[in-house]
Amino acid sequence: MTSRTGDPLHYPFADRAPGPGDAVEIAEGVYWLRMPMDGRLDHINVWLLQDYDGWTIVDTGLSNDRVRDTWRQVFQRHLGGKPVTRVIATHLHGDHTGNAGWLTREWACDLWMSRSDFYMCKVMAADGPSDVPEDAIRFYRRAGFDEDRLDRYRSRFGQFGSRISQLPAGFRRVVDGQYIDIGGREWRAMIGHGHAPEHVCLHCPELGIFISGDQILPRITPNVGVQPSEPLANPLHDFLTTCARLRDLLPSRLLVLPAHEHLFNGVHERLTALIDWHETGLNKLYDLCEEPKRAVDVFPALFRSPITEWTFFPATGEAIAHLHCAEDRRMLVAEEDENGVAWWRQA
Repeated sequence: MTSRTGDPLHYPFADRAPGPGDAVEIAEGVYWLRMPMDGRLDHINVWLLQDYDGWTIVDTGLSNDRVRDTWRQVFQRHLGGKPVTRVIATHLHGDHTGNAGWLTREWACDLWMSRSDFYMCKVMAADGPSDVPEDAIRFYRRAGFDEDRLDRYRSRFGQFGSRISQLPAGFRRVVDGQYIDIGGREWRAMIGHGHAPEHVCLHCPELGIFISGDQILPRITPNVGVQPSEPLANPLHDFLTTCARLRDLLPSRLLVLPAHEHLFNGVHERLTALIDWHETGLNKLYDLCEEPKRAVDVFPALFRSPITEWTFFPATGEAIAHLHCAEDRRMLVAEEDENGVAWWRQA
């Protein structure tokens, strides 16, 4: 399948997506699997790489019986009697780390991750429903949450740990520029920022393949949000810097393996489009804030789709990320009212 009308990307495997428990070989020793998810993103793409004496898994799916049953089907059909010898998690989010602990215990192998994402995942998994921090409440009140919305946040807090199996006590650290030998081929780790603290991407020059995880997605923009744990962060700056850096470093002719949707060609075009989308959003945000706005008021400048209950929290984090980036560029300033709510206006 080639691109849709007006889409500069090409999707060479769009008609070959794997079914439950299946594996599609998309290059020598590189297999595409899908693990089920609920909601609009009904799957995560995960990868099985042939190694010397076994298999390397990249990303793991959510921790639930349905996904683990799918993994067991993969083990029976596609491993050829060889073990899993390594699990790589691109970043901390539950659809990527959910079964990392279970898989490493099942196969007595190591988990490979970036340091920041491993430890942040550990911290988030340790939070319980009764551990709601007061500074997180202040963070969302500042964004414009009313008491009903704050109560919903309280009711959601501490659920992250239920979506992942317990991580191992230790891990193998992945750093930017590191070369990982997988089955006699070198895969270069490239660390991205913005969507996660230290998102691991993997580039194999020999095969012309780039495993992008959530750092680059073909048709949706990765969520780039500010969280209460780092309330003054500027992750959009980090994300835009990463996009520009990857565009400089990666060759244009690559097959990109994203965590969601379809494999694609056109990495430079997609990185440029991601940069342009956020830059356009920043300009729309500036125009909207001619009159003071709260973070929860600026969604129309940034999102085409209606904001639902499921998307309200990530949308708020992304709105704050754009506001912080605009503030850093001296486009906007914030003033707090007597209730601790931040009102953003043109500088």
